[in-house]
Amino acid sequence: MPLHLRLLLPALCLAVGFALGHVQPVALAAGAMLASLLLFAEQRLPNALWTILSLLACIALAAHLAPGFSATVLWPARLLSADAAPYTLRLSWDKLLVGSTLLAWWLGQKQPNKAFSTRVWLTAALTLLVVPLLALALGLVSWQPKWPQDLWLWLAVNLGVTVLAEELLFRGLLQTRLVSWLGAWAGIGLTTLLFAAVHLPFSPLFAVVAGIAGLGYGLIFHYSGRISLAIALHGAVNLLHLLLLSYPLRVA
Repeated sequence: MPLHLRLLLPALCLAVGFALGHVQPVALAAGAMLASLLLFAEQRLPNALWTILSLLACIALAAHLAPGFSATVLWPARLLSADAAPYTLRLSWDKLLVGSTLLAWWLGQKQPNKAFSTRVWLTAALTLLVVPLLALALGLVSWQPKWPQDLWLWLAVNLGVTVLAEELLFRGLLQTRLVSWLGAWAGIGLTTLLFAAVHLPFSPLFAVVAGIAGLGYGLIFHYSGRISLAIALHGAVNLLHLLLLSYPLRVA
């Protein structure tokens, strides 16, 4: 896809957020710097330096450390599970910016074509089975089937913001680089550990579950060469969590 078309993705995100009052001028500057780094600096900086700077910039924005962004509340706090805290659904414009800019970068990369294999489907099935069972076994969640009102809003935000940004960052950017530097298993393993580490603020046990899930996402991306499958698997795991288990997490 031509660069001028790819640039429309972060530009549209910033323009809509600014028009709605959720993106301030300082955030527009941050968005411009992120787009410049990801879309223009890759060929001008040493590979390792560009990768580190891109990771740090994306993580800072996704962690809401950059000023000038305010989230849009889509669901006011509501109790989704009897044993969990009330949950508020928010659209985070800084994380949406990360996802849209990474997508613009990814669409400019050469995509490997790998034939589908049994390992792809086996990885998907095992991830969908093991991750919820492990969360249940560790006491992070309990069996709480439900069908929340306005589920489509949650799907749009979770898949189009959270999952998109995380998979493009950890699998599309980080894992691709680490595998090229360290080899497949070391690269996938280190990516998995880093993915688990960013979930430590929730709890150490949650980080363990996130790490196992991240291993599944990394393997399906490695075996298929398709970031879309990693995004789909990640979204499916999150959807099972919402529909069948305590959400967001069981309160001790």
